Amino acid sequence: MNLTHDIAPRVLPFIHKSIATYAMGAPQHKHIVMVPFMAQGHLIPFLELAHKILHHNPAFTITIVNSPLNINYLRSAIDNGPSPPNQIHLRSLPFNSSDHGLPPNSENTDGLPLTQIIKLFHASTALEAPLREFIADVITDEGSPPVCIISDVFVGWVNEVAKSFGTLNYTFTTGGAYGTAAYCSIWLNLPHRNLADGGTHDEFPVPGFPESCRFSITHLHQFLRGADGKDEWSTFFQPQISLSLQSNGWLCNTIEEIETMGCETLRNYIKLPVWCIGPLLPSKMLKKDPGSRIIGQRSGKQPAVRPEQCIEWLDCHPQNSVLYISFGSQNTISETQMMELANGLEESKKPFIWVIRPPFRFDLKSEFRPEWLPTGFKDRIGKQGLMVHGWAPQLEILCHPSIGAFLSHCGWNSVMESLSQGVPLIGWPLAAEQGYNAKMLVEEMGVCVVLTRGVHSRIEKEEVRKVIEVVFDENEEGKGNDMRKKASKLGELIRASVEGSSYKAMDDFVSSL
Repeated sequence: MNLTHDIAPRVLPFIHKSIATYAMGAPQHKHIVMVPFMAQGHLIPFLELAHKILHHNPAFTITIVNSPLNINYLRSAIDNGPSPPNQIHLRSLPFNSSDHGLPPNSENTDGLPLTQIIKLFHASTALEAPLREFIADVITDEGSPPVCIISDVFVGWVNEVAKSFGTLNYTFTTGGAYGTAAYCSIWLNLPHRNLADGGTHDEFPVPGFPESCRFSITHLHQFLRGADGKDEWSTFFQPQISLSLQSNGWLCNTIEEIETMGCETLRNYIKLPVWCIGPLLPSKMLKKDPGSRIIGQRSGKQPAVRPEQCIEWLDCHPQNSVLYISFGSQNTISETQMMELANGLEESKKPFIWVIRPPFRFDLKSEFRPEWLPTGFKDRIGKQGLMVHGWAPQLEILCHPSIGAFLSHCGWNSVMESLSQGVPLIGWPLAAEQGYNAKMLVEEMGVCVVLTRGVHSRIEKEEVRKVIEVVFDENEEGKGNDMRKKASKLGELIRASVEGSSYKAMDDFVSSL
């Protein structure tokens, strides 16, 4: 898109001046603008990235822009976290969800049903015009455009904005390298459509991945399975990913040492520089300091149970004995699955913390109904289980030594938080790239066993009990023990990267600006 007529006259002279100044090698004002996608699992990593950049060079000014409600989330996260650098600024861009067929104040995927989430994806492009206005204001005030714009992989349109203002655009993927490469390649190529109709073989190769690395239909989200390039999901993801592939390079929230194959695949596929700058986690979480028990809320939301209460409960259980269960900020399971999971947990006799929300097809923000769980379940589990309705202090929970495994949707933020503490996973991928993450955790890392996939799969309580027994098996030769050892090793690599490969990658990126 070209500059609008009302913006062009006041910024073009500054752009020409800026280009000339760059050519002469004169120093520029170090202002970075960040544009995350409108989802909790994207907003917080962008905030962590801003902190990390300023740690490497405090001379920068960073402005994170988004819709008003998401800016409020970020402001709350900053207020509840450590003292923020005064170089981080938040800027609201006008956005009205009702203009896009969404419920009022729907500016985030949190709580939206899947049928509405795709509307939010398409609606997010409405931020382009106000972003242009903001960049024009920056140029007017500072005499030059931002040194770069760092944008989410889902807002590829930002690349066009950056080009029109004569600045650089870098794409930030909040996922891992393997999952990101698979997500991009499968959406752009739809390789599963080549499978013979009615065939029994459901595996297919993915462009960019080794021929031996086959993916399955079961790894794909339901809307991707039915995508044909003309559906509403394809018409969003294909152009946005394509535009992101035209940026000047990618930042990836991962670590070279734990995703060697994934990093190589991503670089080969996108053919752009990739800086692996993860993990974007609070420093307290990476120190494994037993004296530092309260890490602080990252989400900008208040947990339904106090961190101190969780810690007190966990203190009553032996090391590696508790199962933590959470499906992320916007996912849940079906009513039938919830019932079987509850029965399986009860039969396993293992202590657990379950972050539970209303089941699939119900309003996630509504009151939880007793009939969604087996009759008398809460009374019978007694001290065995701690039920958390809503948000939980996940960082504090995962850092506690009594946590032995994490039953997770395998969203990348949760994966990194779990592995940083050496906690193996039980996978139940539900959306996005989670199926690819789970595949990698099983096949490449050996730290996960998949219980089931999606909200439509049938699951029995016996399967739940058996998989818990496998993961918590303390037999020296058992699979559970092997998973714990591998997860512990990955945790060491993740923590070491903070002053090693990831530190260098971030330093290289910041130095290039």
